[in-house]
Amino acid sequence: MRNVEWRWLLPGTGVKRWLALVILGLAIMMAGLFLSLGDAAQNLIQQTSASLIKSVADTMPGENPMRSARIAVGATFILAGLALAWFSTLRLWHAFVRVLNPRSPGKPSEIMARHGLIAQGKRIVALGGGTGMSTLLRGLKRHTANISAIVTVTDDGGSSGKLREELNVLPPGDIRNCLVALADVEPTMTALLQFRFDAGSTHLAGHSFGNLLIAAMTQITGDFDLAVQEIGKVLAIRGRVLPTTVDHVTLRAEMEDGAFVEGETRIVADPRKIRRMYLNPPDAKAVDQAVKAIRQADLVVIGPGSLFTSVIPNLLVQGVADALASSDAIRVYVCNVMTQPGETDNLTASDHARTIEAHAGKRVFDYVLMNSAQPSQQILQKYEDVGQRLVVADQDRVRSMGWRPIAGNFISESDLVRHDPLRVSEALLRLAR
Repeated sequence: MRNVEWRWLLPGTGVKRWLALVILGLAIMMAGLFLSLGDAAQNLIQQTSASLIKSVADTMPGENPMRSARIAVGATFILAGLALAWFSTLRLWHAFVRVLNPRSPGKPSEIMARHGLIAQGKRIVALGGGTGMSTLLRGLKRHTANISAIVTVTDDGGSSGKLREELNVLPPGDIRNCLVALADVEPTMTALLQFRFDAGSTHLAGHSFGNLLIAAMTQITGDFDLAVQEIGKVLAIRGRVLPTTVDHVTLRAEMEDGAFVEGETRIVADPRKIRRMYLNPPDAKAVDQAVKAIRQADLVVIGPGSLFTSVIPNLLVQGVADALASSDAIRVYVCNVMTQPGETDNLTASDHARTIEAHAGKRVFDYVLMNSAQPSQQILQKYEDVGQRLVVADQDRVRSMGWRPIAGNFISESDLVRHDPLRVSEALLRLAR
């Protein structure tokens, strides 16, 4: 009995009263049953089934008015007890639902049905990093709680870079964003995790509170992956967040002129075009749970996110590309909506897909989801002023290269040109049905 959780019976939970009424209702039903059966109930344990049937028949009305009255009273007790037990069970259910998730809107039946559908949803793996991935996760979590977000850990700038250098922890920034995206907590908690100390905070300047929390939990547990899982429990995330590798790796890029640049921050800042990406060290191994999640998935989603610094790095980790290539899941690449200056200038959707496959060394997705909607010229002009352009959805070329294109309106209606998480997730889930 040591594992029984008795705290449900503490004052204020609203459980004890309805539990007591359920028991009372069942007791009234039993009393009515005994009144109705009379002598047969007393002989229940002693007699065989055949003699019990005869005994019940002997007590049927018609011979004794008292017995008829007793049966009538017993039937009344049974009905009253049944009604009380049924009503109390519903109220007890309501109390449990409200305690487990007090913020969930709707009736208890709706809450439980929604929870059941999400809990039994498709097993989805999302690979990537950056804001693109966190946007995708916000849409996916509405459909399933069986999400494995596999996140790149090559960031070396900002708060993540400082913590990586000073505390020797894996960069937590992209991990934090994915945890927040999957979290089922109050907005205040989300704001707390994303809070960034300003320049007047001396040594804390530029640090995100969520990054510091992950770093602190890593120090406590002694394991980065375990730290992320523990924080995921606190945030009640729908799914789990996994680093692609727990090895300390940095990005290395070969530029168009043959020169090599190391470090994500330096690569992004370099104006030269990227020819190919590498990891240093090149033998970094994937987390076992990440590989297992890919193999067991119903749907694998690659991207969206920065092509060279968020998407491709995951595929360079040993074990990831092989797991993707051999997976029986539906595999989809979600192409970016806009190009990135210095990285993907003038690249079309097929160029993005071809670049990913060239780095993976094998076919790792079957579908290419691309936006074909045209934002307003006024919004596009803002992006063109900083060197960004809409990625061309060249469906015919994608198809000729052996992939199946999925084109449509997948952007949000706002001042920013970005993926709409609901539209993208619904399109992905339609494939997995």
